[in-house]
Amino acid sequence: MFNNKSILITGGTGSFGNEFVSSLIKNYKKIKKLIIFSRDELKQQEMSKKFSEEKYKFLRYFLGDIRDKNRLMSALNGVDFVVHAAALKQVPKAEYNPFEYIKTNILGAQNLIEGCIEKKITKVIALSTDKAAAPINLYGATKLCSDKLFIAANNIIGSSGTKFSVVRYGNVLGSRGSLIDVLKKNKNSNFFQITDYEMSRFNITLKESVNHVLWSFKNSPGGDILVPKLKSYMVIDLIKSFNPKLKLKKIGIRPGEKIYEEMVTKSDSLNTIELKNYYVILPNTFSDNKILKTRSYYKSKFNAKNVKRGFSYNSANNKDFLSLKELKKFFK
Repeated sequence: MFNNKSILITGGTGSFGNEFVSSLIKNYKKIKKLIIFSRDELKQQEMSKKFSEEKYKFLRYFLGDIRDKNRLMSALNGVDFVVHAAALKQVPKAEYNPFEYIKTNILGAQNLIEGCIEKKITKVIALSTDKAAAPINLYGATKLCSDKLFIAANNIIGSSGTKFSVVRYGNVLGSRGSLIDVLKKNKNSNFFQITDYEMSRFNITLKESVNHVLWSFKNSPGGDILVPKLKSYMVIDLIKSFNPKLKLKKIGIRPGEKIYEEMVTKSDSLNTIELKNYYVILPNTFSDNKILKTRSYYKSKFNAKNVKRGFSYNSANNKDFLSLKELKKFFK
């Protein structure tokens, strides 16, 4: 799919970006150009040591910010596919720096959408988060707005033919700032702070997150939110699997934090269908004809079925949980 094509990834120097670039290098030998667009020159320098432009002639490190539309437009020249991974995402920080999150997560998304339509990009996949489902914090609210923008963009593509889709998943285990990362950095400590003993999360690895995005590129018709079926884990179990002797101190949930991750809400159930490995939230901003067309596509190609009215998908009501034995594997 990506051979002889040009791909741009915004926020490309993050954990997802590194894994995405690694996957494309491994699986596609004839990439025309792979542009890593990010605003952090230090991360670009560090990433270039791992993936050098000298070794991989198709790689381009492009310094820029999605807030800067002119710079973004320059980066989009000649691009066929875009992965949108750029975002401000620390939940507590958003509560105290709301305008900055709006500028990046919402206005930055608008810049990218307008740029992709103007440049006639073939397909755009935007990364979302569980925080965008029934948001209770500002970060989640900005990502919900971003999701809505990307889905609604399919209504204004005109003659460009650009398709926009969203992939939504939870926290990535092992990524920078994840709980595993924090535990490893505090491996010599005798106690650990936990916000709530009932807290649960979905489990997804970096490799899996990349595979879901690649699946969406190949299969999503545009205007849909793809939600992968994942296993859940209790946060307290993850901590115990790392060190069962750690003394825990409950400190209460942080500003804007949820007890469980939610990816499909009850309100979404009327527009959600189920595939073997995914739930798909269909667009509720399209005409009835477009919704029926998208629904029919998934039903005919993947035998999709409607979920029950009032259905929700969250890490607490999930039927599939990781055991302590399974969780221990993440620390090896």
